[in-house]
Amino acid sequence: MGRYDGKVVLVTGAASGLGRAVAVRVASEGAMVLGVDVSAAGLAETADLVAKASVETSGGTAEMRQHTGDVSLPATGRDAVAAAVSAFGKLDVLVNCAGLIRSARLDDVTEADWDLQLNVNLKGTFFMCQAAIPHLLASHGNVVNVASNAGLMGVSYAAAYNASKFGVIGITKSLAMEFIREPIRINAVAPAGMVTPLTTGYVMPRDPDFELMARYTGFRAMAQPEEVAAVIAMLGSDDAANVHGAVWAADGGVTAG
Repeated sequence: MGRYDGKVVLVTGAASGLGRAVAVRVASEGAMVLGVDVSAAGLAETADLVAKASVETSGGTAEMRQHTGDVSLPATGRDAVAAAVSAFGKLDVLVNCAGLIRSARLDDVTEADWDLQLNVNLKGTFFMCQAAIPHLLASHGNVVNVASNAGLMGVSYAAAYNASKFGVIGITKSLAMEFIREPIRINAVAPAGMVTPLTTGYVMPRDPDFELMARYTGFRAMAQPEEVAAVIAMLGSDDAANVHGAVWAADGGVTAG
């Protein structure tokens, strides 16, 4: 029996990186998955990986449905949740992985870049929660939001990203308190750098001070997304039944001291 047998999991940002790794991981443990992303091609690739993982580990019982949409639009959250419930009859876990970063010095931050990061990382997380929580209350399910070490410490040249990830932690704790009397768990994971398109495509700010940047890069290599996906799978499973309102650092010690 897999930890996710019979469970329905909605994963945003599922077309690549951490979202893809989460979709594959929970499917390998028996979950039925609905993946959400703006990239239809990426979602199709993830669906193929999910099918392969399901065959290898759970006899081919899991599957992933695909929902293309921009999580910064509240309608995407409503439509994606409705699609998951229509396809599978319920929703047990929401994993908010969708995110992006634009690095820039203070003077170089544009309103468009500010809005993009806050809309995807923060607004998207909130409105996905708003759409999903009524169904998660019915299933006694849970939410795992993906924050960042940048939600726990200052990061040079990333004011908008910092604001969005501090906000994700704030949303997590606020909703955890709002629903503390209800049969639901709401938590967050805070990774540091991972080998994903978000970091491999990272564009340095103008004239960066690498000594400043070294303070939050840590002493260990960047994580593979599968390593962080394993933490998320644990937190979203019944093994973490007593964990609520928590922020689990999965950052190789970056925020340890």
